[in-house]
Amino acid sequence: MLQEIADGIQKGLDGKSFDGSLKFDCGEDGVIVLADSQATTQDQETDCTIRISQDNLTKLLTGKLNPMTGVAMGKLKISGNMGVAMKLGQLLG
Repeated sequence: MLQEIADGIQKGLDGKSFDGSLKFDCGEDGVIVLADSQATTQDQETDCTIRISQDNLTKLLTGKLNPMTGVAMGKLKISGNMGVAMKLGQLLG
């Protein structure tokens, strides 16, 4: 399932640049790492980590979960470089 999400993110990244690195940490379900304009399920150190359930990640990427609301409600937690997280919003928006 995460590989399908990573593939979808990769399609969205085509033709766009993303500076920095970011990890969606879905706990036992695994991770999705965005680095060097690539989306992968291989875990690595990143500038920013977003801890989120796989279900909420799907909602976030499809526009059904507002990032600010998600943080306020505790549905996602951001650690590390907040600037990288902000760039993600511009990339997905």
